[in-house]
Amino acid sequence: MTHLELQNQLAATGYVAEESLAMGLSLGLSLGRPVLLEGPAGVGKTEVAKALAAVQGTELIRLQCYEGLDASHAIYEWNYQRQLLSIRAAEAHGGVQEEALFGEAFLLKRPLLQAITADRAPVLLIDEIDRADEEFEAYLLEVLSDFQITIPEMGTVKAAHRPVVILTANGTRDLSDALRRRCLYSYLGYPDLDTELAILNARHPGLEARLARQIVTVVQALRREELEKSPGIAEMLDWAAALSGLGVNDLAQAGPQLQATLVCLLKTAADQSAAPREFLDRVIGKVA
Repeated sequence: MTHLELQNQLAATGYVAEESLAMGLSLGLSLGRPVLLEGPAGVGKTEVAKALAAVQGTELIRLQCYEGLDASHAIYEWNYQRQLLSIRAAEAHGGVQEEALFGEAFLLKRPLLQAITADRAPVLLIDEIDRADEEFEAYLLEVLSDFQITIPEMGTVKAAHRPVVILTANGTRDLSDALRRRCLYSYLGYPDLDTELAILNARHPGLEARLARQIVTVVQALRREELEKSPGIAEMLDWAAALSGLGVNDLAQAGPQLQATLVCLLKTAADQSAAPREFLDRVIGKVA
């Protein structure tokens, strides 16, 4: 499909993708290449994989990366408890062959092996790859190059259906040139006002137009402040849902409860102190 067709299909799932992102995803699908999405936390990188899985009508398999992630948690491990029970049960009948303990019945598939052995091509989300150690990143290169995994006790398992791979990174550390060369690349920053309005309207279609513009204007103003954690798109959507649930139709008329609703946007005491009511009134007053 063309990138414009993909863009429209993503929009139908509620994900508003800029044309450059839709092009990157479309090329990733046609070329069979992983797509690396980089950008600050909260801009919707993980949601891209969820929306793409919905468009493809396939399973989303997610590998959440963290410091110390190893092969047993990312690829596979053996069900030692079940093996032990099998040994004990077999002792009464002359024992069990060692090779019988290392078969499919005793194998615990983790995300990478699940993606390799899926019945149809899934979307494999490798989330926050920059949180994993460089050693794991190096191992991942081999998997992404050949889409196969070697299990010493069973042999090499090759992907019957090549998964669609999305990697995300928040800039926690620099990624290797080798990883970047294997991927198509797209940078996701915070959206502009019109794009964020489109996202809000897609997720909360019944919202008053004036309130929607006020919400996005305030959130974008907060991002320009020196905050410890700038509010992301998810926080913006949470705030909109909270305001709607409270029956607020105009932030200028919200009263004292407006300040209390900032718990949806600002997640540290310092950030909440940086947005007094005077700040909100000043920003809201600029909305036509």
